[in-house]
Amino acid sequence: MSTKSELAHLFRALKAPAAARALPKLAERARSEEWSYERFAEALLSTEHSSREAHGGEGRIKAARFPQRKTLEEFDFSFQRSVKKTLISHLGQLDFLHAKENVILLGPPGTGKSHLAIALSIRACLAGQRVLFRSATEWVALLADAAPGPPRPGTRPPSTLPAAGRRRGRLHPLRPRGRQPDVHARLARYERASMIVTSNKPFSAWGEIFGDEVVAAAMIDRLVHHAEIVSLKGDSYRLKDRDLQRVTPAEN
Repeated sequence: MSTKSELAHLFRALKAPAAARALPKLAERARSEEWSYERFAEALLSTEHSSREAHGGEGRIKAARFPQRKTLEEFDFSFQRSVKKTLISHLGQLDFLHAKENVILLGPPGTGKSHLAIALSIRACLAGQRVLFRSATEWVALLADAAPGPPRPGTRPPSTLPAAGRRRGRLHPLRPRGRQPDVHARLARYERASMIVTSNKPFSAWGEIFGDEVVAAAMIDRLVHHAEIVSLKGDSYRLKDRDLQRVTPAEN
């Protein structure tokens, strides 16, 4: 078997198609620039690694189920002046993920909260993190579906209850107290992963939204304990290209 055929066989066995495609040009460049063996190996392996990261990132983006695709580069800071570009750029470095901190985005509808949340999440996907995008309604529905019914006579209530949190593909547990989960004590083992939360309502209105002041207080306490809170203000993006001062003439 020739060297070329043997290399092709090894690349297939190692499932390294990007390295196989890059080999001819890299080998030619290595010879012309007199690379060391270590330099050539680094370049070849880096090509395969980058390719796998890119493909893996796209798979994680698809699995996250974003409603649309947004990037930080597309965010219009000239229109949305209430948030500092330096702060968003810092969040885009994803240090909050390593610190297991949360990001809370608050502001009126249309001010860019979802854009920033999706863009940061996509950055996380491309950096190798698994993400799951859900609306608050969907998370509440998941929790409601998992809630236990009345225990049958002679049986004990279940020891765990899936909650609206996610880490490494698994739902965080809540421990019930009787039939109701002890939300304050066990609301998502919150320091093990990060969450990005958007809301067009202030924290003071969360009790009304969720129908329980105690649950809302527990959620807020856990979310903001280690969190970067970003407040967005101003007009909706959806209105920025419309002339609101123009009056449409009435038809005769």
